[in-house]
Amino acid sequence: MPILHAYDGTELAYRLLGEGVPLICLPGGPMRAGGYLGDLGGLSARRQLVVLDLRGTGESAVPDDPSTYRRDRLVDDVEALREHLGQERVDLLAHSASAGLAALYAARHPQRLRSLVLIAPGTRAVGTEVTGQDRRGAGELRRDEPRYAAGRGAPEATRPGRDAGEVTSAAEPFTHGRRGAHAATTSGQTDSGAARVHCRDGAFDPTATAAALRDVTAPVLVLAGEYDGGPTPDRAAELAALFPNAEFAVQRGAAHYPWLDDPGAFVRTVEAFLDPDVLSVQAGGIRLAHRAWGDPSAPPVVLVHGRCGDSRTWTRIAGHLADAHRVYAFDFRGHGLSDWPGRYSFELFRDDLHAFLEARNLAGATVVGHSMGAAAACLLAEREPGLIGRLVLEEPPPPFPLDPPRGPAERPDEELDFDWPVVSSTDAQLNEPDPEWWGRIGSITAPTLVIGGGPASRIAQRGLARMAERIPRGRFVTIDAGHLVHTGRPDEFLAELRAFGLA
Repeated sequence: MPILHAYDGTELAYRLLGEGVPLICLPGGPMRAGGYLGDLGGLSARRQLVVLDLRGTGESAVPDDPSTYRRDRLVDDVEALREHLGQERVDLLAHSASAGLAALYAARHPQRLRSLVLIAPGTRAVGTEVTGQDRRGAGELRRDEPRYAAGRGAPEATRPGRDAGEVTSAAEPFTHGRRGAHAATTSGQTDSGAARVHCRDGAFDPTATAAALRDVTAPVLVLAGEYDGGPTPDRAAELAALFPNAEFAVQRGAAHYPWLDDPGAFVRTVEAFLDPDVLSVQAGGIRLAHRAWGDPSAPPVVLVHGRCGDSRTWTRIAGHLADAHRVYAFDFRGHGLSDWPGRYSFELFRDDLHAFLEARNLAGATVVGHSMGAAAACLLAEREPGLIGRLVLEEPPPPFPLDPPRGPAERPDEELDFDWPVVSSTDAQLNEPDPEWWGRIGSITAPTLVIGGGPASRIAQRGLARMAERIPRGRFVTIDAGHLVHTGRPDEFLAELRAFGLA
């Protein structure tokens, strides 16, 4: 393992996992070795994880002066690691008890912080104590689980600061959202003597720390587990509220180790936050990741991707439109870096688009949708006349039963950038669409351009023409490109948008 020397000469060890921009990772405990973090659910595939063993834990040396275990003094070790890595500013991730250490670092070195990620964060450093009622309340959320009865009397065993080996099998349901995840966390060890010094009197000045955090301008993500009792989502939200530029997220079905309970959900949330080109909004209870281009004051255009795609499919088109527009492209639920809740339908995608427009205050925007996204936009324009200013439907599936109907699809073996149930759910609706979709299409009031891909498309072009005829202000054009018009013939696609009135 690589080694650096702290300010007092103590040797500190750290692990390097993956490649890319470094992300310093501080383990919890307190004073627990960093091995239990693993690769944080696969986050190392996106970033280089720099996992520090705090002094006296794991492969790091025991200091000559035990008082240096105190949390406020460990801030200097984090700063030494930053200097050792040669980074002017750092991305910092902290789990559980080390959130307090990260908060102290942010308060003391705000200019050295590029971003901060706090996972199931301890809140003692800012004066918020996790109570027994918090832990009991978290346990009550799981009262219907068979495991709950056996562990009902043991929520106190899950309080932050307890070593994984001390958590009894009865208390395990309160610490992990997924059965079997506990075993994966037992490899780390906590130095109980160091942990006592870590929280000794003088380590905290909650009033001063909370005040200092209000001056931290770096973006902050606070991620809580739905079933965590220490902290509960409410306590974690109180911490997030102290930062002026914080994003708060709750991982459903997770407890204190969210990267074990659902690695995919954890990585998507953290990756979206760490990517400077990706933004997120909470829309209708779903976190929707999105990208934006152009002057924020320019007329808005919202680009909506098709099934199994994501916002990146619009990059080239967005770059051109951004000369005269503020352009947004978001990932639907179950796609890309947005939440994957497991339930999907055209109506839910419609609701995602509606919630996104409301969350970003985009009433009257031009909406350009491809395939599934076009269908969602069409349903929204039917339901909310006047919400969309102009509407472009690229290769939408016409609201008529497929002939022949689609049979069961077989999932590919490779890792997917979308949630596979999207396919089966939407195929069922394409085979038997709701008759109301066609019945209400005449209620669309927005000027509408329907773009077909011509004979090479798998979409029945006659159906698209019928859609355009039924929409009072509709027009149908053909670009001989197949189904992926905006990627296959981008110049011609843009020309039709300009003819439709987009600069």
